[in-house]
Amino acid sequence: MRWENLADDDAPEAAGRTAALFAADTVTTRTFDTPEFRGITFHEIRARSIVNRVPGASRMPFEWTVNPYRGCSHACVYCFARKTHSYLDLDTGLGFDSQIVVKVNAPELLRGHLASRRWQGAHIAMGTNVDCYQRAEGRYQLMPGIIAALRDHANPFSILTKGTLVLRDLELLKQAAQVTEVGISVSVGFVDRELWRTVEPGTPAPERRLDVVRTLTEHGIGCGVLMAPVIPFLGDHPDQLRATVRAIAASGATSVTPLVLHLRPGAREWFMAWLGQHHPHLVRRYERLYAEGAYAPKWYQRRITGQVHELATEFGIGPAHRGAARRIPVVQAPAEPEPTQLTLL
Repeated sequence: MRWENLADDDAPEAAGRTAALFAADTVTTRTFDTPEFRGITFHEIRARSIVNRVPGASRMPFEWTVNPYRGCSHACVYCFARKTHSYLDLDTGLGFDSQIVVKVNAPELLRGHLASRRWQGAHIAMGTNVDCYQRAEGRYQLMPGIIAALRDHANPFSILTKGTLVLRDLELLKQAAQVTEVGISVSVGFVDRELWRTVEPGTPAPERRLDVVRTLTEHGIGCGVLMAPVIPFLGDHPDQLRATVRAIAASGATSVTPLVLHLRPGAREWFMAWLGQHHPHLVRRYERLYAEGAYAPKWYQRRITGQVHELATEFGIGPAHRGAARRIPVVQAPAEPEPTQLTLL
């Protein structure tokens, strides 16, 4: 392990600059030589707050989020949260994938917030910006303390993830579900392994994520699947949609919600660069499809949604077939046209 405290006296300018960027009093930057963390830099901070109000909350199914990390080693080329790294003067491309901000005091901050007389016990959503079960969680283990605090205050919450590490906290989730509403959703947009390896290189394989769904449902925790993103011209062929919905049904998912790829600033530039390298023949088609903004046209969204819903009915997915599924809130990107398209991890 190699580490550097940016607040040391030998780097006062860097310390002040970094602390200001992360809105924290102390920033410790670490790198680790273990294979799973090679090439990743962690900026450990003691954050000043952890419960965030969602911009435009009146349009959302929830108002509050908790994000113990910023940046994400899942490295999904389409991730809408890439733009947020620019707020820290960090790169939205490789920097987003490898410069991870860790709010090391997140559990204690949350516990204090939940104990406040001003807090009314509103639903808290997690995984709405970057994945709280990304690789870093295996080292920093912030989520057990977060879930325990929510359990102890019987505060409803939901988690959206691509990470299999959520199963580590299965017992805590079961305990929380005994005293409050708990919603879990796993994101699986496709089961094409070649597409997965290039577009989501840091994530567990789709079949491993569906194993998470299977395990959670076997333990009495209903789990839905966000079929997200459906990637135009690469993951939207009828045979691909059928294979994905069939696999989701086999996992025991309580519901499936398709979400078409959207490309907001920050993500758009990174995704289009990836597309030009891996599928240059599709660049013009994407420029036309997304000519009006971040979202695919409504006719395309309706077509994909209709196809997936038909397949879901065919394979018996949904509350009508498997009992009442808890609805998993998914954050919507703020202040953008085409508000019907939800965002994802």
